[in-house]
Amino acid sequence: MSATDRYLAAVQDQLHWVAKNQSASIEKAAQICADSIQADGLVFTFGTGHGAFPALESFPRTGSVTGFRPIVESSLLSMHHVWGDTGTSQYRFIHKVEGFGEAILKSHHIAKSDSLILFSHSGINPVIIDMALHFKELKLPVIAVTSIPHSSKVEGRHSSKKRLFEVADVVIDSGVPSQDAAVEIENFAYKVGPVSTPVVVAISNSINSRTTEILVERGYTPMVMVNPNTASSLEANKHNDLNYQDLWRRLKGR
Repeated sequence: MSATDRYLAAVQDQLHWVAKNQSASIEKAAQICADSIQADGLVFTFGTGHGAFPALESFPRTGSVTGFRPIVESSLLSMHHVWGDTGTSQYRFIHKVEGFGEAILKSHHIAKSDSLILFSHSGINPVIIDMALHFKELKLPVIAVTSIPHSSKVEGRHSSKKRLFEVADVVIDSGVPSQDAAVEIENFAYKVGPVSTPVVVAISNSINSRTTEILVERGYTPMVMVNPNTASSLEANKHNDLNYQDLWRRLKGR
């Protein structure tokens, strides 16, 4: 098998593990998300670094439901610049600064019907724990998507010493090993092919999909994004504009 085949097999194996072992937790998460959306609240999603990818996937993405609300901080996402503005040095520093998570949430005016999904492979950095603890203080639900094999073996960096899986109300374990990269290459010292990103993106979309299904089962009509890159792009854009208006309706009363 080539490295391509071995990598794709590793992703498939991990997704099968999640489906077998984490369906109940995904169900609990989706019920919480449906409660927030049905109550005109928001489901905030957040991650740092590559953990931002599943958060961004939640909305506005084709097939996603209005009510999910990614929090995007460029200083915690744009480390691909490496050098210069919003580079790796800044990222390494700021996601370990305690209090920054609280400052981020102040800009989003959290409401009593909101919930929070945090994506973090390690689940140990202060900005993530700040957010989780803030929601817990408000008695609002926190959902964690994290790696228990990784997080359980390392110490927390927050002053509370808590790790994300120890704070959250619902924990969805990606099951991805701490080293993340899954493919060995003969005569080469390092593994390649990180598995966590496709796995947690799939978890993000599974939560979104099940949330939509729960809302429909309850008799609530969710607003879902449709693909505008088709022959019926005008109709799709009109439809999606209604979704954006609904998002604004949820935001403007805060």
